[in-house]
Amino acid sequence: MSIATAFDVAYVRFGVPEVGVMRQFLSDFGMVEVPCDSERLFMRGYEGGPFLHVSEPRAQPEFLGFGIWLNSKDDLCRLAEHEGVAVEPLDAPGGGFVARLVDPDGFIVEAIAGQAPAAKIDPPRSEPWNHGGEYPRQSSGRRVAQGPSHVRRLGHVVLGVADFRRSEAWYKSRFGFVTSDEIQPAPEVAIGAFMRCDRGDQPCDHHTLFLMERPIPAGFMHAAYEVRDFDDLMAGHDHLVVRGYNHQWGVGRHYLGSQVFDYWNDPYGNEIEHWTDGDQLTLRDGGGIASLDQLLGVQWGMAMPPLPDMPPATAPEPAR
Repeated sequence: MSIATAFDVAYVRFGVPEVGVMRQFLSDFGMVEVPCDSERLFMRGYEGGPFLHVSEPRAQPEFLGFGIWLNSKDDLCRLAEHEGVAVEPLDAPGGGFVARLVDPDGFIVEAIAGQAPAAKIDPPRSEPWNHGGEYPRQSSGRRVAQGPSHVRRLGHVVLGVADFRRSEAWYKSRFGFVTSDEIQPAPEVAIGAFMRCDRGDQPCDHHTLFLMERPIPAGFMHAAYEVRDFDDLMAGHDHLVVRGYNHQWGVGRHYLGSQVFDYWNDPYGNEIEHWTDGDQLTLRDGGGIASLDQLLGVQWGMAMPPLPDMPPATAPEPAR
């Protein structure tokens, strides 16, 4: 039994030397600025919470932490009491309350509750797809607008950790995360896991948090943002290419989680992902064991570039 129950990830926070540089990149990535009387930059999607990315002025780039929505303020107070920290007003768009925790690797985790929802922003209308022998779009063409993708929401956060089992126990005991796929390079040797929120019979993303033990110091790996659909992702890809940003990996389709992905680096080297069409699971769907090849491989698309801290991928095993 966990102390509290997470509903979703809410936002990521970064320190940046030039807030204006991040404003331009995140706008090109498909986010919308939230008006705020602050030196901090708050960006949102067209759905979800009042913000999903925060940039704060710092002399050097750094990852400052991330937020997790809890199901209730009662959960927040119980978790804060367990950790011996205060529940404070959240000084950010949407208000609400926050308790700031520190995980085993020193990452700041902001547990939040009571935020006011933001008004939905309507994206441009999208025509239905004609495929699989069904043709709902008739007497009209499918036209994809050029320009940035339309970010809906933050989907997941990925952290590199020093000791996977230690971090797994910490997050599960405090937030009730459920394993979707545990990564085992050899039988009974676990180095990471895709974990989702426990929403009972309500479907949620295949993973909300991914923890990965690596032979390098613990650190932020990436944050992933859902976009409207495949066309929207591809239009955004072309826009970012034209703008001259640093492309990391994609476009392709993952095995674990199944989503179509496209990875980029922001101007300060932080990895950020567009994704669409990911798996949705309920609590009773349980979890499984996956190999490194399934983690690093693709069903189609660009193979993962070689990384200094990971072995090269080979052809993945057939899907389960």
